[in-house]
Amino acid sequence: MVDLSVRGVLFDMDGVLMSSLGSVERSWQRYAELRGLDPKSAVQMAHGRRAIETIRALRPDLDDEAELRVIEDMEVEDNEGLVVLPGVLAMLAALPESAWAIITSATERLARSRLAHAGIEIPKYFVTGDSVTHGKPHPEPYQRGAELLGVTPHECVVIEDAPAGVAAGKVAGCKVLAVLTTHAAETLTAADWRVATLADVQTSAETDGCVALRFESWKDHGASLRR
Repeated sequence: MVDLSVRGVLFDMDGVLMSSLGSVERSWQRYAELRGLDPKSAVQMAHGRRAIETIRALRPDLDDEAELRVIEDMEVEDNEGLVVLPGVLAMLAALPESAWAIITSATERLARSRLAHAGIEIPKYFVTGDSVTHGKPHPEPYQRGAELLGVTPHECVVIEDAPAGVAAGKVAGCKVLAVLTTHAAETLTAADWRVATLADVQTSAETDGCVALRFESWKDHGASLRR
């Protein structure tokens, strides 16, 4: 068992707090077909990073801001299958509002839409893809999150589901807990720990303002978990 005490918990959104995989993949497939791109490559590139950076990589010849509005509209309109993941609501309820933040690659408009649809309250501290200069895997988003909480990155744990987010958290100086909700376990070995879902994490607020997390770190047994 792992017993962890931190001053801040920094959550990724898609794939950590809610399942939006279907919406992401359908939207990027549509976008790829619209712009003459390979859908499989577009979907793979889009995971865990800002849409505007994916657009710049896929179609550098186009107006990135105009294209961002195109894919953003597609994702906002597609809420099919969008649900809160196991253990999320219980964990958020156990955290003081001053001790956690959402750090997402989604735009603010898309993030607010998805959180509202899932029934998750907008947190006091919130970093979106359009509020930073550099997106994941750059450390800026998680550095900004720690700054908003008034703590150092070393006092925080990042909870992520994607390799780009894990890399961002580690470079920022945070401990990283990966959930195996969207990516195979072997792609997340850079994380300090892995669990199947947040239902496997016991969370409680401590009297000194810290947050206690207790979980059993998932071990490889020759198979990967993917939901």
